[in-house]
Amino acid sequence: MTLAVFFGCTFIAFGPALGLFLFTIARDPLRIIILIAGAFFWLVSLLLSSLIWFIAVKASNPQDEPLQKGLLIFGVMFSVLLQEAFRFLYYKLLRKAIEGLVALSEDGCSPISIQQMAYVAGVGFGLMSGAFSMINLLADSLGPGTVGIHGDSQLYFLTSAFMTMVLIFLHTFWGIIFFHGCEHRRWWEIAAVVIMHLTVSGSTFCNPLYVGSLVPSYLVMATAAAWAYVLSGGSAQNLRRFLLCKSSAWLWQPPENSSGLGNPSLLALPQAEPK
Repeated sequence: MTLAVFFGCTFIAFGPALGLFLFTIARDPLRIIILIAGAFFWLVSLLLSSLIWFIAVKASNPQDEPLQKGLLIFGVMFSVLLQEAFRFLYYKLLRKAIEGLVALSEDGCSPISIQQMAYVAGVGFGLMSGAFSMINLLADSLGPGTVGIHGDSQLYFLTSAFMTMVLIFLHTFWGIIFFHGCEHRRWWEIAAVVIMHLTVSGSTFCNPLYVGSLVPSYLVMATAAAWAYVLSGGSAQNLRRFLLCKSSAWLWQPPENSSGLGNPSLLALPQAEPK
């Protein structure tokens, strides 16, 4: 039973992210480097926020439960703000990297766009976040012990896996929205990402009432997914064709002078039929 819980929760939490990595990132060495660097930036932000929270806890009275709960809330909120600050620093670094790639290329074009970088960086943030959220729980799921034997919820591992999956997706979508806001100086988009991140993190304080954390998180994920899809140049017509598995008679391409994220003016070029 413990092995079934272990593999089931592993595939729920990391299966979709593994698919994204294998089909969209693994074949490009540059994307792998960007993903690893993004995971490293998230890891540094976690290290700094954990250090500050640890110092605050040690300097306070451990017997004061309201104070300890307040410090926990402070630690979570501060960690969210620090993660987004490091996301901004990573955007600045990638912007410099694009300038270097353009200078070194023979045709004066970057081999990867800022839009693709935003997606890959978001996956890197999400994978590292998910790994730290789930790795200890997966180790505990192998036993010994039984979840809920003292009357607690038996859905602890399952809900944790679904929460990890949604966080990975959210970091991916937040990366696209955040980079778009930085690229076009739309600071309200950056603020929206921070607010969504704070909302999802704050909802976890509703646990063990798991409905209070999972439902808002998935609603935020649906909103962020639609927003990122639109910013990436998606349309309702393309989505409908994808869901109905219909092939398009048009080849959509961004203009040559389009750079970065945003709503590029898409050019509809009819494909030549094979003779």
